[in-house]
Amino acid sequence: MIKRILALFFVGILVLVPGPVSAQTSEPSGGPVYIIQPGDTLWDIAALFNVTVDDIVRANNLPGGDIYVGDRLIIPGLENVTGTLVTEIVLFGETLRSLTRQYGMDPAIMRRLNRLISPTEIYAGYRLILVEQENRPNLTGRTSLDPGGTLLELAVREGISPWTIAGINNLDGIGTSLPYEVLYLPSGDSSTAGTGLPTAILSVDIDPLPTTQGATTQIKVQLAESATLGGALVDHPLHFFQVEDGSWVALQGVHAMTEPGLYPLRLDVTLPNGGRQSFEQLILVRDAYFQQDPVLIVDQLTVDPAITEPENQQLLAITEPATPQKYWDGIFQLPVDEQYCLRSFFGNRRSYNDSDYIYFHTGVDYGVCSEAHPFDIYAPADGVVVFAGELIVRGNATVIDHGWGIYSGFWHQEAILVSPGEQVAAGQLIGKIGKTGRVTGPHLHWEVWANGIQVNPLQWLDEALPKQVEPTGQ
Repeated sequence: MIKRILALFFVGILVLVPGPVSAQTSEPSGGPVYIIQPGDTLWDIAALFNVTVDDIVRANNLPGGDIYVGDRLIIPGLENVTGTLVTEIVLFGETLRSLTRQYGMDPAIMRRLNRLISPTEIYAGYRLILVEQENRPNLTGRTSLDPGGTLLELAVREGISPWTIAGINNLDGIGTSLPYEVLYLPSGDSSTAGTGLPTAILSVDIDPLPTTQGATTQIKVQLAESATLGGALVDHPLHFFQVEDGSWVALQGVHAMTEPGLYPLRLDVTLPNGGRQSFEQLILVRDAYFQQDPVLIVDQLTVDPAITEPENQQLLAITEPATPQKYWDGIFQLPVDEQYCLRSFFGNRRSYNDSDYIYFHTGVDYGVCSEAHPFDIYAPADGVVVFAGELIVRGNATVIDHGWGIYSGFWHQEAILVSPGEQVAAGQLIGKIGKTGRVTGPHLHWEVWANGIQVNPLQWLDEALPKQVEPTGQ
C-alpha cells in the first residue's frame, strides 16, 4: 500500500502555476490536445482519457514528467480525432443529443471519447470530454418543441426553414425531434427557452454537482409560472421554499452511508389548472472517502437495537417537519469557543465493542475547548428549541429547529440551559459540555440535519446556505 501511495505521489505532481518552460514548445501533432488546467496531474489526465501515464510521457517527450498549467498535451490513441479536448460537467436536463448539437460533434466521436455504450449513461454531474471545433457556427438561439408540436410549426414561429433546423441539429428529417429536447437555431434569441426540461421549468441549478456522501445539496428551480413544486432526491421527498428572486430552493441531505453511484433526481410541477409536468434524471453521488475511527468500547446497553432503534425513531420524528419559516441567516457559528478542539469528524466509519464497521459518526465531536469557557455550548444559528431532555444514547440532548427542514442537535451535555418552545439566537449560551449517554469522555457531539438526513456540520460553517447563485441549468 505504501509503495502504491508513493508511486501515485511521484506521477501525480499537482499543477499550481505555469512553469517557465512549456511541455510543448510548438503545436503538437499526432492526435488531439488537452490544455492542462490548475489542479491537474498526469495521473488524473491519464485516468480521464483511459491511457497510461507512460503513454502520455512518451507522446509528449516528457522525460521528467513535469507539466504546467496551459501546456498542450497530445492524448495518444486518438490520432483520427482533431481539435482541442475540453471537459464540461453535464447539467440537469442535458442529453447526449443536445451536447453533440451544442458542440457540433459527431455523436460517434462523442461516444468514443467518453467510452459510452448507451446515451443513457450520460447523467447530471458527468465530466464529459468534448472537442472544441474551430470555425463552427455560433448557434446562439435555443428552443424546443412542446408535446404535440412539430418542427414545421416551430420553423414558422421562428421564421426559419424546417430543413435548416433539421440540418443544424443533425436530425434525419423534420419529424424526428422529441418534446422538450434542446434545438439550436442559427442566430439570435429564440422565442422560447430551450432547456431540455418541461415548459413549466425555466432552469435548474444543483450545487454541488456531482454531490457527495454527507453533503447538503441545494436544488434551485425557476418556474415559468405560478405552480406547486415537489420531487425527490435518492427517493427522499423534497421540500421547496421560495427565495427573494422568485426561484424555489430545496436543501436536501445525502446520507453518509449512501453507496457511491447514480441516483434519480425527480422534479414534479403541478400547474394551477391541475396539469402536471415531471422530469427525472440521474445524478452522481461521489465517495467522500470517510476514514475509520478506532474501535470504541462503550456500555453494551447503548448499542442494543432494542434501545437505539426507538430513540432513533424518536429523533427522526422530531426532525421530520419542514417549518416554512427560515430562522437562520448566513453561515452558522461555531457552537463552542475554540474550533481546534475538534476531536472526531462527521462520517467516520465506526465499530462499537468490536462490531463490524456498520456505524458512522453522525456529527462532529468537540472536546473541552477553552480555558476561559471550557464547557460552554452556543446556538450556531437562530431557531426554536423543539426538544430538551434526557436520552439513553445521546444523554442530555437539545434539538433546535432552524426552519426549512434544517435542525441542530447537541448531545452528551452536562447541563441543558434552554427549554422546548424557546426561541434562541446565534451565539446564545444553550448548554454545558458533559459525558452523559454513550461516551468515552466529556465532549459535545453536534449534528446538523437537512430534510431528515444527518449532514456534515462543517459545510454549514464554511458556506452560507442557501447559496444565492445564478441558475446554470441552461
